[in-house]
Amino acid sequence: MLTPDIEPTMPNNSALFKDDFYNRFSLRPHTLQLNESIEKTYMFPTFYGNVTQAVAIYLCSYDKACEMMPHPKLKPVSMGKGRSLVIFSCYEYKQVHQVSPYNEIAMTIPVLANPSVNIPILPMVIPGLFRKFGYYVFSMPVTSHENQIRGNKLWGLPKVTQEIDFRTEDGFHICHAREENGEPYFELKVPMNGKTMHCDESGFLYSQRQGTMLKSKTCFTGTYRINKYMDRLFTKDHSQTPYLWLGDTPCGNRIRNLELDSHPFQFRYAEHVRSCFDLPDTNQTEFLKTHFG
Repeated sequence: MLTPDIEPTMPNNSALFKDDFYNRFSLRPHTLQLNESIEKTYMFPTFYGNVTQAVAIYLCSYDKACEMMPHPKLKPVSMGKGRSLVIFSCYEYKQVHQVSPYNEIAMTIPVLANPSVNIPILPMVIPGLFRKFGYYVFSMPVTSHENQIRGNKLWGLPKVTQEIDFRTEDGFHICHAREENGEPYFELKVPMNGKTMHCDESGFLYSQRQGTMLKSKTCFTGTYRINKYMDRLFTKDHSQTPYLWLGDTPCGNRIRNLELDSHPFQFRYAEHVRSCFDLPDTNQTEFLKTHFG
């Protein structure tokens, strides 16, 4: 599903985004110069519909997670025993407002902005209590070059154009990604069954654009099938995980360097998710200056 070229026109698909979830948001136009000849005016937040999402959350080394941070005041959430978390969120965006469908993997680390005290675990349990809580994206391959440019220019997200494919096999939703040269480096198996839970949530992504920290809001709603393995908090080993394969490549080794636990801490799987992602929040300017100035 690789889309290396930028289409000069935009899909006329606004009729797909008219239900109660999308009606919560007021759209605003923003014009972006994609290349020398193509300029587009998008509406934000960007709406996504009929999304299939497969997520695996792993415990990892706290120190190695710190090395991923773009700013010394951005701290990974502590999970105790010298560990933090890394989250692999694999998306099939089947409907995107004004944009052609594409696939994406968001590789994130839960973080706190300049915390006075890094309280272990609690920000993951009750994130709404922590105004400084969010997620830092350290890698974000996408199958669409247009969306790479959008991510790079608007948010400073580390998007690169790579092949990302999905398949279903023996009750697992499997995501497979390749380096830009075509070499495979990532395969993740997420179970499609689990305890059913409806989620309607919002959160923030931290990113850095031209040396400035940004904070952007994301919202989503859907019914998820969830598997939790709380016992991983009390065990620690880095043997080969049966659910995640990493190649001996630059991208694969960067993930491996995080020293992931041998078994996921949690899985999530959902179909028909609705979501949106907004431009960096200009109302957060003073917050960002205070914590990253």
